[in-house]
Amino acid sequence: MKKVVLHIDMDAFYAAVEQRDNPSLRGRPVIVGAPPDRRGVVATCSYEARIFGVRSAMPSCEAFQRCPQAVFVSPDMRRYQYASEKVFEIFSRYSPTVEPLSIDEAFIDVSGVRRLLGSPRDIACSIRSTIRDELGLSASVGIAGNKFLAKLASEKAKPDGCFEMPDDRAEIIRWLGRLEVGELWGVGRVSRKTLENAGLHKVADIQRCDRRKLAGLCGQRFADHLVNLSFGIDAREIETVVAEKSISKETTFNRDVSDRAGLLAMLLNLCDEVGSRLRSQGYTAQLCRIKLRWSDFKTITRQQHFPSEICDDFSIRELAVELFNREKLVAPVRLIGVGVAELNNRHEQQQLLLFDDQKEEIRKRERISRAVDNIRAALGDRAIARGSCFAGQEQPGNALRMDSQ
Repeated sequence: MKKVVLHIDMDAFYAAVEQRDNPSLRGRPVIVGAPPDRRGVVATCSYEARIFGVRSAMPSCEAFQRCPQAVFVSPDMRRYQYASEKVFEIFSRYSPTVEPLSIDEAFIDVSGVRRLLGSPRDIACSIRSTIRDELGLSASVGIAGNKFLAKLASEKAKPDGCFEMPDDRAEIIRWLGRLEVGELWGVGRVSRKTLENAGLHKVADIQRCDRRKLAGLCGQRFADHLVNLSFGIDAREIETVVAEKSISKETTFNRDVSDRAGLLAMLLNLCDEVGSRLRSQGYTAQLCRIKLRWSDFKTITRQQHFPSEICDDFSIRELAVELFNREKLVAPVRLIGVGVAELNNRHEQQQLLLFDDQKEEIRKRERISRAVDNIRAALGDRAIARGSCFAGQEQPGNALRMDSQ
């Protein structure tokens, strides 16, 4: 059976939800992200704003300069997540083999449903029309024989279109050859510069390149990867269950911060948010990571493994603060973040602690953290908070206080 993969990408998803829910925004340039008078970036923008050169991750102040008539809207992730759930429910009607890539993007294997639902293009058009009719949103769909080609096809389809890769292999190779090397999956800014400095600007250059020369430029493994993609070969299967690889939270300050105590307080708040998400999703973590971005935009990350798998706030706070305290504040801080990685399913946890008292301490911390989750869920996020007396103490963040409510 011929394999058929769809790559479905919602068009300007956050902005489209805003325009759908607020008719006064329709047809106008909409920017979802930080307001232009505050430090922050564009999360996404409508196509009406993109014609002015506004794009995702652009500083909001620059977006305003490019498009001063734009309407800036603060992100509402709860509404976007709800819309995403409805979109993915529609995907599941067409195939059980769906791989989510993000809140608004997925691969769908429709190889086995063509006899029931029609040709790949018929299926793609049906999905797009169902999304439009039921949700008032638009999607672009790429159709191909593997994930890499389907992703390229959906880019060709944007916005609000459908593009099917040709069946003929020679035609696919010619089509790929016209692309820039930066459009190959896995080619980033550094590797693209390396390839272009060697005279490899188009995918056709990769197709014709001597294999030993390519391996000398970027290593044998990556060279083999590039050659395969340049000829449209991608053996990756659709992964219906994609484990989250990390959980993180960061914040960008309105003004650069040099006060160490203020940075510590923010770091602890971020630790609590990460811990809560870790538990709610049923994971334990083995690695803690912090991120600091200085006022000159230079960014550093520091990480260290926990002594054992954890999912409690206390362990995250302690190690995050330890990593933070090792760093000198060489400049004011623009952004601070914390995250955990090397996640495992809580119910499949295999690691054994060396001593019973160590095991009991971990369990105790987890019980307290879950109790805090329950209190906040019932009474609100401000119902319970850390006391302010711990800043700079040996065990920061372990004191709790109840607010009267």
